[in-house]
Amino acid sequence: MPSDTTAGHIASYGKLTAVWLCLLILTGLTVLITRMDLGGYKVVGALTIACTKAGLVIAFFMHMRYEGRLLRGLLFLALITLALYMGLTFVDVLYRGLP
Repeated sequence: MPSDTTAGHIASYGKLTAVWLCLLILTGLTVLITRMDLGGYKVVGALTIACTKAGLVIAFFMHMRYEGRLLRGLLFLALITLALYMGLTFVDVLYRGLP
């Protein structure tokens, strides 16, 4: 006999559809940016859009928006650690001597 004991917040289909449409618009904006001549700002723009899209997916589709402080803090710590390692890798490649 199934019981209705599922806990958690369920987002409405309208809200999820709106987030999906935002993701589609941001994807189109990413494609548009790659076709423009922005120099070094092209990478900054594309990464900013990618981070925004990742934040939307994490917040709504992974339901992180409805979690407590501890889980949000652990996610933030993991993302900061990832950014630190990626940044150190870029610094290493940037200042590496050419053969």
